[in-house]
Parts: sequence; C-alpha cells; structure tokens
Amino acid sequence: MPPMRRARIALALAGALAAIFPVPARAELAGAYLAARSADIATDFAPARDYLVRALGQDATNPELLDALITAYVGLGEFDSAVPVARRLASLGAQSQIAAMTLLTATLVQEDYAQVLADLADPEVRILGPVIDPLVRGWAHLGAGSMAQALEEFDKLSKTQGLEVFGLYHKALALGMVGDFEGADALFRDAQNPLMGMRRAVFAHAQVLSQLDRDDAALARLDDLFGASATDPELDALRAGLRAEAPVPFDTVRSPRDGMAEVFYVLAVVFQGDAPDLQTLVHARMAEFLRADHADAILLSAAVLDALGQEELAIAAYDRIGTDRPAHLAAATGKTQALYKLDRKADAIAAAEDLVRSHGQYLSVHVALGDLLRREERYADAADAYSRAISLVDAPDERHWGLYYSRGIAWEQAKQWDKAEPDFRKALELRPEQPQVLNYLGYSLLDRNDKIPEALGMIERAVAQRPDDGYIIDSLAWGYFLTGRYDEAVIQMERASLLMPVDPIVTDHLGDVYWAVGRLSEARFQWHRALSFGPTEQDAARIRRKLEIGLDDVLAEEGLPALSERGRK
Repeated sequence: MPPMRRARIALALAGALAAIFPVPARAELAGAYLAARSADIATDFAPARDYLVRALGQDATNPELLDALITAYVGLGEFDSAVPVARRLASLGAQSQIAAMTLLTATLVQEDYAQVLADLADPEVRILGPVIDPLVRGWAHLGAGSMAQALEEFDKLSKTQGLEVFGLYHKALALGMVGDFEGADALFRDAQNPLMGMRRAVFAHAQVLSQLDRDDAALARLDDLFGASATDPELDALRAGLRAEAPVPFDTVRSPRDGMAEVFYVLAVVFQGDAPDLQTLVHARMAEFLRADHADAILLSAAVLDALGQEELAIAAYDRIGTDRPAHLAAATGKTQALYKLDRKADAIAAAEDLVRSHGQYLSVHVALGDLLRREERYADAADAYSRAISLVDAPDERHWGLYYSRGIAWEQAKQWDKAEPDFRKALELRPEQPQVLNYLGYSLLDRNDKIPEALGMIERAVAQRPDDGYIIDSLAWGYFLTGRYDEAVIQMERASLLMPVDPIVTDHLGDVYWAVGRLSEARFQWHRALSFGPTEQDAARIRRKLEIGLDDVLAEEGLPALSERGRK
C-alpha cells in the first residue's frame, strides 16, 4: 500500500493519538496505544478496534480514541458496536462527523423521522454538510408524511450552485417512489446532470419508463447508454423484465429509508478516486447499514476495502451477495482479484476459470481471467482469454478499445509482435489518440527500430495529453536516446526521474542518457541507484555489467548500434 494512503488512514483512524499520550503514564496503556497506532498505519481495522478498546479501558472519555474506534467499527461493518461509542462521544460534547453520521443512520434505521427533523433543527447538533443535510431533511419530511416539504428541500438544493445535480436526482427518486412517474421521467431525461448517467440512475429511469408502459423506450435507453450488445446478469434481468407483460416495479428507492441509503451511496460514488478511500468507505458503509440489500453499495465497499489492503474484509463483503442475485457475478469477479492480492493466486485463477465455465456468455469473466493470467506472466493464455472476450463482441466500437489494447500487450509480452501490432492499431482505430496506446505502441516500435518517425510522433502526442505522466515522458526520452538525440533525451529523462524518483527503469535510463553525453560519474551513480530500487533479475544483471565495463562495451556485446551510430537511419 502506498505510504501516502497509509498516512491518510492513520490520521483518520487515530486522529491526534500521538498528542494524547506523549509520555504514557502506564505501560499497559502505552502498549495498547502503540499497537493501535501500528494497526492504524497498516489499515487493519480489527487490530485497531481491539487495541483502541484496550486503550479506552484506561481513558474512557478520550474523544480522539472514541472517534478512532467508531471509524474502526464502521470500517469493519460492525454498525451495532459503533452506535454506543458514537453516543458516548456525543455526550462529551465533542464534534465528530463520523459520530454524527453514525447517530443519524441509527435514527434512520429506526425510521424515526420526527427525531431526525428535530435533531437537524437543533443548533447544538453537528450538521453533516451542505449536501447531506437538505437531502436528509427532504427524505425525513417524506417519511413524516409531507411530500410538499420534501420537494421543497430537494428544490432548494437544486437551486444551489454546484449542488443542483444532487437535488434533482433525489427529487426524481422521490417522485418515482410516490408514483409520479411522469415527473420522475422528466428529471431522469436531464442529460446535463452527470448523476443521471450513472448505471444505477439509468436502471431507475428504465423502471420509471416501464411503469409508464414505455418499455420500448426503456430498452432504447439501455441500448444508448450500454450498447445493444452489452450484456451482464443485471442488465439481462432488467431487459427480460422490460420484455415481459407486467411492468418492471420501481424498486430503486422503496421508502424514505432507502432514499437516505441512496444519499450516502451517491456521495460515496462521487468521492471515489477524488477523496481518501476511507471517506468513500464510510459513506458506502452507511448506505449498507440503511439498506442491507443495496448491492451497489456492498460492491463499492468491497472494492474500497480491497484498495485499502483489507482483502479479507473485501471477500466477506463480496460473499454477502448471494448466488441468486444478478450482482453475484460482479461480486465473484471482485473476489478473484482480492484472492490474488492475498497471494492465493491458484485459488484466484481457479475461481476465475470456474466463472468462465459457468458464465462464459459474459465478456467480463474472460477479461478478468485474462488480467490474472497476464499478471502471472502467462501471456499466451491471457491473449487467448482476451480473444474469447473479443469474440463475444459483434461490432466493436469505442468502448472496446481496452480489449484490443490488453490483448496487444499480452501478445507483445509473448514475443508475438505480428499479432500485437494489429491489436494496438485496432485500439487506436476505436479510440483515436488514446495516450496509453500511443505510448505503448510508439515505445514498442522504437524498441524494434521500426517506423521511427511515426513512433516518436505517437509518443509526443501522448506526452501532449499526459504531460505529468512519468512513464510516457520516459518513453519520449528513450525515443530521443535511441535516435541519437542525447541532449533532448537528458532533458526529458530528468523530467521523468523527478516524477518517478524511485523507479528502477527510469533511473537506469537516466544513467544511460548521462553516459551518452559524457557524464560518466553521474551515469554510474544512477545505475547504482537503479539497483537499489529492485529491478528484475535480467535488468539488474545488465546494469551490473554496465557498471563493470561501461555502456559502450555492453552495446557492442549485445550487437546493438554504438552510441555514435544512432540517429543515422
């Protein structure tokens, strides 16, 4: 796990623990504190919980410890344990957003909407923010029986600059819940609202259209968003329902409590990738607590737990989605990735192969298996898996560029360039100017001393799109090196090194370009650094040989053009 992520989680879980006990008065308290801090840094929620409980045994009213314990419980999915801790923290008058979220959720689980409204009207109660508060009030008013006041809250938010999308989305859900499908349809058709393009929102819109006896329009909406040939169990089930005689029920939100679950879920989706993973997880967990069958929230929680290095918890979350549910395939696929990260590689691949046998009609299972096989360096087998996925696509379009790109990488790594290059070019045909493809194809051509002007042009276009991508800048610098443009290579390689200071390949390349311009001592220094960053055995052997005899003699041994001969073709 990246150090910065560990640091964020440590702060979120432990708060100011270091300041609480600068000189612990009791050895047992110090031990519990230090153990909890160590667990926090590793994002191990269970050990953090256990050690924090021990520490609180010695200091039961410490706000920072209580806040951290709530976070650990929520991370573990132990909501019933989090609630009394949140109540204790609130009784101390401490300000804690996660405690406020937990207490709000506990009240909503009881569907005590009058209490929710009373709490939000109390100036002593910590509010949760400019998005959650009006949405909470809206759904609470609806739960208390006032649709008019609910819509008033949603409308207020829809007129707040920057937050309009949230108010309109939840208004559409509320209208659908009470049976105003015409009103809901008008809002779901708002193409300017990015939330309406979410998969879950599109499914909700399809349900609304079915209730309006417009099943053909609902099918067309699905085809427009996902493609007529796109298929997965959830999409198949919805399409089957739309083709049946009875209307598809509107069950995206069945109650005000479901509506509040949607508040937390949508915010988790919005946070994903742009906020600390823990923030995303907490909101997804709250959605789960409010609606235990919210498959999308469970899948999101599992994915974030996996990203946090909590693979066992991720697997437990995936396992909550039973085999009878359409979302099971997505959960089973996610589970294979978590198993692989736990170093249960054989189990992961076996599970992925089982999915291919049981769900081979779905493109995603072949891609998932191909990805695992590629990580195991079984490149030809990976290419075969991607080929099976591609065979399921009747008419490839822009959405399928990644299939050809992935298979191209597998073929290239399998030393079958004659098959790899057409796949890279097909990917570019489907997604012109895609920077990853431009970089990979351009670098591969340079490495083969083939189509040099075209290759450099590809990489330069990739750099123009991703000027801060160290890998792509390294490719550009290496292209200049291979073509004898050494001074330009130094400039770009130094840029790449600043962006990726501990990458063994970039550092090795930096040594090469320094050697090419006569900066021999600096070259050797960079090669030594590259060795310390854990290169592959093959790369390490070559670096050691360069340190022994110099780059010029290594090139001669390998039968490659001398530095003085480069750039002449």
